[in-house]
Amino acid sequence: MNTILNFSKPSLLLDKQRVLYNIQKMAEKARKSGVMFRPHFKTHQSAEIGEWFKQAGVKAITVSSVEMAAYFAAAGWQDITIAVPANVLEAKELDKLAKDNTIGILVDSLESVEFFSKKNKNKLNVWIKVDVGYGRAGIPWNQLQHILELLTVIQQNRNFSFMGILTHSGHTYQASSTENIHHIYAETVSRMQAVQNLILENGIKQCKISIGDTPSCSVENSFTGVDEIRPGNFVFYDLMMLHLGVCKAEDIAMGVVCPVIGKYPHRGETVVYGGGVHFSKEFIANQQGDKLFGIGVERAEKGFLKLREDIRLVSLSQEHGIVRLPDSELAKIKIGDQLVFFPVHACMTANLYDCYNSFDGEKVQRR
Repeated sequence: MNTILNFSKPSLLLDKQRVLYNIQKMAEKARKSGVMFRPHFKTHQSAEIGEWFKQAGVKAITVSSVEMAAYFAAAGWQDITIAVPANVLEAKELDKLAKDNTIGILVDSLESVEFFSKKNKNKLNVWIKVDVGYGRAGIPWNQLQHILELLTVIQQNRNFSFMGILTHSGHTYQASSTENIHHIYAETVSRMQAVQNLILENGIKQCKISIGDTPSCSVENSFTGVDEIRPGNFVFYDLMMLHLGVCKAEDIAMGVVCPVIGKYPHRGETVVYGGGVHFSKEFIANQQGDKLFGIGVERAEKGFLKLREDIRLVSLSQEHGIVRLPDSELAKIKIGDQLVFFPVHACMTANLYDCYNSFDGEKVQRR
């Protein structure tokens, strides 16, 4: 494994060329399908990386909080959907944002809609959050009467502009195969179209369908029946996406550099400075049932090289990471060397740092 000389503590390393490739590939897929590409920025949370999306023609984005929306609005983004059920305790901040920007909110309860009907002074684009099987948030897709009741109240407020129905098929992350992902996607579109048809039959002129999970958006070649896609993780990808079969190792664009602080030949392991506070504690299991919190990757001067599946991050405590590797590799490693690992979940890992480090030595700031 290559030695990294310029990091004294756990740090994020970014392969910009891979990021640009991932952005361009997804943007082109959306263009060919004739759908709106509204990428989710919760993964990278960086105004600078946001500029790379603009270069690919992206004009509208998704975020996961009012605070994040304000950050990207300050960076020049004016069309922003906040893709979590709207928080009534942030009504003032939301209304302030909506004064100078096009802000989309999600609702899935009459209580929430009625609250914002009374409080908001500026126009809001409103999406009804629909649950198509994930079971996290949203009105179950088959509770059609509830959806119509919500829509009636939305239509009565002149500051609400009803956009359509929005879902996140997060259960694709637990899929057993790419075929299973295709099945979930087809089921998602079918269920969303059933809701859409009911709404249109009740005299509503517009009802768009918005979907947003990276697994579906990565494996599907076209998005017939959908108006908008909102993937986020694809910008970096990670071991979870590799494990699902929705990306290749050479698509993964972010790694974690960790200094070696211990070496234990009698058990075939090293310890690195890099724990749960640097990776998160999400893991995948290999075919032997072992938990993996990261897998080693080689690097060159300008980018990542091949994945090293024999160099495995097998345990994390707060600051420590235990790395299991072959004796031949262990013999090459010295205390103070630095190993690089692809993380299991890029979104959770990136959220633990304040900047990325590119291969050209530049720092890319996060919010």
